[in-house]
Amino acid sequence: MQRSLEQRMAIKFCVKLEKSAAETIPMLKKAFGVDCLSDRQIFRWHKAFAEGREDVNRAGRPSTSSSDDNVKRVRDLLNTDRRISVRLISETLDITKTIVHEIVSESLGMRKVCAKLVPKVLTDDQKARRGLICNH
Repeated sequence: MQRSLEQRMAIKFCVKLEKSAAETIPMLKKAFGVDCLSDRQIFRWHKAFAEGREDVNRAGRPSTSSSDDNVKRVRDLLNTDRRISVRLISETLDITKTIVHEIVSESLGMRKVCAKLVPKVLTDDQKARRGLICNH
């Protein structure tokens, strides 16, 4: 990861020096040897930086599915029925199942217990009540 970050920074530097992608490849291969990005990746990053990209981090689509609006929609749906499945939430709200799972587990801090979604961290009162119920 660190190595490819260095290479992307080097590609960006070459673009700033107005070097072509074809000129950049041999320089990177000499500097990084066998750990060098593929020619295709170098061309791709060179083009991105030439078109004005400033960020050297990985390319990819930003995650818009787990927006605050979708988190609120999932929370509201879970508040109406805690037994609802991730698949059913996904179908109801038209959000992919993996994003719904991410929202439920990471954004809302919930996990599945039996057939009910519950908060991962219980309050002291909830722990005490659970202890009393289990001891009877």
